[in-house]
Amino acid sequence: MSVASSQAQNRYSGVFFILLWIFATMGGFLVSLLIVEVGEAPDMRIGEAAIGGLAIALPQSCILRKTISPVKWVLSTFFIWSLIAAIGIGALGWSVSTTDFIPQRIFSGIISGGIGGLMMGLAQWSLAIPPSLSSAWQWIFVNSAAWAVALPIGSTLGIFLRQMSQLYLGEVIGLAVTWIIVAIVTGISAEKVLT
Repeated sequence: MSVASSQAQNRYSGVFFILLWIFATMGGFLVSLLIVEVGEAPDMRIGEAAIGGLAIALPQSCILRKTISPVKWVLSTFFIWSLIAAIGIGALGWSVSTTDFIPQRIFSGIISGGIGGLMMGLAQWSLAIPPSLSSAWQWIFVNSAAWAVALPIGSTLGIFLRQMSQLYLGEVIGLAVTWIIVAIVTGISAEKVLT
């Protein structure tokens, strides 16, 4: 096999992994909507966050199974989603802001997304990702950045759609956009540092 065809094969498998990751993450989010009721941050319970985390972690663990123990991935994700909800950040990815004031939504999205993403990345890195993956520490910061960017974008879009349509569905679409952004950013990173 030539070097060029080997590089093309690696590029193809990398793109396939990223698309699979996005599909798994978004599929998990859509399945979670059958179980977890989207609501405002104070109304979200720890159990809902844990169930939502499981819905995301299960398909992701299937993709990572060659390098990361599926059980460790699922348990670390379940644990941290529960903790994030317990400390008052809310069911990140399933809860919407209680305010319609856009600057406050943006600011709180950056803060809660950054903190929640940092906690998520730290938990998965320390509890699930094997130390043999030398650059896996980057996962911590990628998660934090992904959520700090995605949450304010999705939240802002959600309030615009809700105000235009007068339907709460606008907020759910905003959350879906949040998950798409997170899935793309973490998928690109996972392909580089977790496989």
